[in-house]
Amino acid sequence: CLPLDRGDALFFQWAGFACFAGQTKQVPRLGPKTYEQAAGFMRVMNGSNPLDRSSVHPESYPIVKKIIEESGCRIENLLGNHDELKALQPANFITEKFGLPTVIDIISKLEKPGRDPRPDFKTASFKEGVESLQDLKPEMILEGIITNVTNFGAFVDIGVHQDGLVHISNLSNKFVKDPREVVKTGDLVKVKVLDVDIPRRRIGLTLRLDDKAERKPVAKQRQEMAHKPHKKPAQAPIGNSLAAAFAKAHKD
Repeated sequence: CLPLDRGDALFFQWAGFACFAGQTKQVPRLGPKTYEQAAGFMRVMNGSNPLDRSSVHPESYPIVKKIIEESGCRIENLLGNHDELKALQPANFITEKFGLPTVIDIISKLEKPGRDPRPDFKTASFKEGVESLQDLKPEMILEGIITNVTNFGAFVDIGVHQDGLVHISNLSNKFVKDPREVVKTGDLVKVKVLDVDIPRRRIGLTLRLDDKAERKPVAKQRQEMAHKPHKKPAQAPIGNSLAAAFAKAHKD
């Protein structure tokens, strides 16, 4: 993104017209490289060239010109014309600069001129009434989005302003060596709440929805284990050891 002040922003309101008219040098901070990267995403809805409202990059316009000449259609009639575009032979438009895959891509963009090239943005449907750690209960099944993947598991946003952790052991019913083999950032997932540690703001989650929640929070279990006295191994009475040694010496 370019940092724009108010003057630049106003200028960019008509920058699309300037760009496609070959007047890019007049646009502040829009050099050749920036133009090359941005032009394919620019749309000029009321420009003089109908192609300017499509996702076809201006550098590909010469190919479109050849397509228009071969089809005999005006560009207005060619855009979105499924039958006419399917009848084309992409190999006929290959040049030194544009190979077959690029030509096929250009034709597909002509077929759907208004298509948004960005992938669909998925959002989780957070459960109503669950807005904080205090609202979470073990065994709850919630929808969330993976926000980060680490070597030991994945963090999930479940709508309580604190991401929960799905430990690597809870990612799948199968052995998981690397969490990235199972999930990635942005994935929409369903998780079950295993435990909630409010003081330490920790949430234990699992992707294995058949798992049962822990009877005690994990943090409490660890605390109890830390304070549990360790039993020392029993030692043989000293008297018995001396008696055995004396008996052995007497035999010898």
